[in-house]
Amino acid sequence: MQSSYRLVSGFLVLASIIGMAFALYLEHVQGLEPCPLCVFQRLGLIGLGVVSLIAFLHNPISTAFKRGYALLGSLAILWSTAVAARHVWLQHLPPDQVPSCGPGLDYWVNTLPLKSVFEQVLTGSGECAKVDWTFLGQSLPVWSLLFFAVLTLVSIWQSFRHYPSIGRKWNKKK
Repeated sequence: MQSSYRLVSGFLVLASIIGMAFALYLEHVQGLEPCPLCVFQRLGLIGLGVVSLIAFLHNPISTAFKRGYALLGSLAILWSTAVAARHVWLQHLPPDQVPSCGPGLDYWVNTLPLKSVFEQVLTGSGECAKVDWTFLGQSLPVWSLLFFAVLTLVSIWQSFRHYPSIGRKWNKKK
């Protein structure tokens, strides 16, 4: 049975909402302050959620629109996957190779051009290498990477899967 485009888009919206709800739960209920890399991971997840919601509501007939929405969602969640991978890498560096902590994201946004903010955040800082939360022996960035990787695979599959043609089929002349 082939999953409908709308069903998969709805799944991606729901997964994005659940992921953001969990991030906000950890921040506001458990008291875990997100590091700059965590904030950037959230941006991609929100991007996937917004694009998938638009695709769900639009429910396009055109394969080009379907692929376009899926490609935009894939790019957004691929961003989160890449940032999470960088985060995991920083957490596994030897302590003497961890970058020193710099000023917070708020300071960077208020004082630096946007390009510099991206460079500073993606370079990472000591606060990004700190492990504050674990589940089954793995840190939050590892679980985030796994979650984002699954969403990336679903989004890419949505981009390249075969969509049955809908509409009139013309009889071939013999």
